[in-house]
Amino acid sequence: MDNRRVTAVVGVLSLAVFMSSLDLFIVNLAFPYISRQYPGTSLSSLSWVLNAYTIVFAAVLVPAGRWADRIGRRRLFVAGLAGFTAGSVLCGLAPGVGALIAARVVQAAGAGAMVPASLSLLLAAVPPAARPKALGTWSALGALGAALGPVIGGALVQVDWRWVFWINVPVGLVAVWLAVRVVPESKDPRVSGRPDIIGAGLLAAAVGLVALALVKAPEWGWHSASFLGLLAASVACGAAMVYRSRRHHSPVIELELLRSRTFSGAFAASILYYAGFGAFVLSAVEFLTEVWHYSAVEAGLAIAPGPLMVLPFARLVAPRLAAVLGGPGRVAVIGCFVNALAQALWLWRIQVAPAYVSHLLPAQLLGGAGVGLTIPSLLGAGSASLTPARFGTGSGILNTARQVGTVLGVAGLVAILARVSQVDPLAAYRGGLILVIAFFAAAGVVSAALLTRRPAPAPASVPVPVAVPGSAGKIEEPDAPRATARG
Repeated sequence: MDNRRVTAVVGVLSLAVFMSSLDLFIVNLAFPYISRQYPGTSLSSLSWVLNAYTIVFAAVLVPAGRWADRIGRRRLFVAGLAGFTAGSVLCGLAPGVGALIAARVVQAAGAGAMVPASLSLLLAAVPPAARPKALGTWSALGALGAALGPVIGGALVQVDWRWVFWINVPVGLVAVWLAVRVVPESKDPRVSGRPDIIGAGLLAAAVGLVALALVKAPEWGWHSASFLGLLAASVACGAAMVYRSRRHHSPVIELELLRSRTFSGAFAASILYYAGFGAFVLSAVEFLTEVWHYSAVEAGLAIAPGPLMVLPFARLVAPRLAAVLGGPGRVAVIGCFVNALAQALWLWRIQVAPAYVSHLLPAQLLGGAGVGLTIPSLLGAGSASLTPARFGTGSGILNTARQVGTVLGVAGLVAILARVSQVDPLAAYRGGLILVIAFFAAAGVVSAALLTRRPAPAPASVPVPVAVPGSAGKIEEPDAPRATARG
């Protein structure tokens, strides 16, 4: 495949992940407008417009990755795009918050199908030498979509909050057309067996129950029977999911992959990092609109400088640092602690009186650089141990970690912001920032412990992966177990 074709494929696949990530956070600035149309709707209720999307997204990712490997990655990618677009139409037409949450579930199912298929298509189509830059573009546009959600949402809600969903329709239709024309089909003919749908449901239940427990804890009490009961039920669902994953031929989490040091490290670090990232984005939106009383457009513009830092750092700086430092894991460590430092700076400078340029802007710029360093590096470190036969499954698991982390971070922040006081509103937001810093720092510690080993040179006998479906090439760390197709 020539360079121009590779660029076109990466562009189409990156557009899809941009859309799915954009929709993860584009609704944040629509919350005040939705609650105004439906009086009496609380932040904890509205958080499920975000959490329902994220939970279903997380549950669908791995089964979708397996289906992509089995039936055709482009086929599932196009089907996911179509489902996402249809869900966007339903969201825009929703007559109430309950219907909106249900429509978000449809939208998330489509996004959950197209994201792992897009990453596995990218890994299969792009030659190994070009993969670091392609992964940087793909993951950077995903991060850019999440971070630009409030920016674009702030502009669209001025027209009507429903436009934050309708905007996906023309983009989705164009993406479907381009995917059919540009992206080559690929699949793994050795993959057989149906994915573990029950396991996916148990995963969704485990994440959803713990999120519900965190959101309701301020109302019920942290020591109440209801709170502790939900946590126990979440643990039980998680244990049942792990049990099924040990025995099912196509498990929702392939435990064999987690025996790889780098893959399990990237998985754990991604959960922690995205918990911080999700909490940070929602906290920034709530603070700007509720404390500094910015309009939706002003809040979106205030957040914009951070996302603008993501793409150059992910596309240019992170790959070069990885080459110099000896692997993307070391860059991930730096990025996590840069993000923690940015939020510590904002914690130190936060105040009730608006002072954007001197107080918030420096933290935004530093944080955007950290995002650009971290996200492609975590993805690169995790995907380095995947064989071509596990591109879809492995990418689904890594993306599941991102969504699970986002749910936990948002739920934790909502629990903290439930105590916002009109007398001292900064107290709750400071607590939220401490939570964000703790997540980022923990992700850095995990990355330092598990992702900083220098990769050994590949043996000469190992074939080089090529952009041909079913290629026997592989990128595998020395201590990683050899993943085999299971049927």
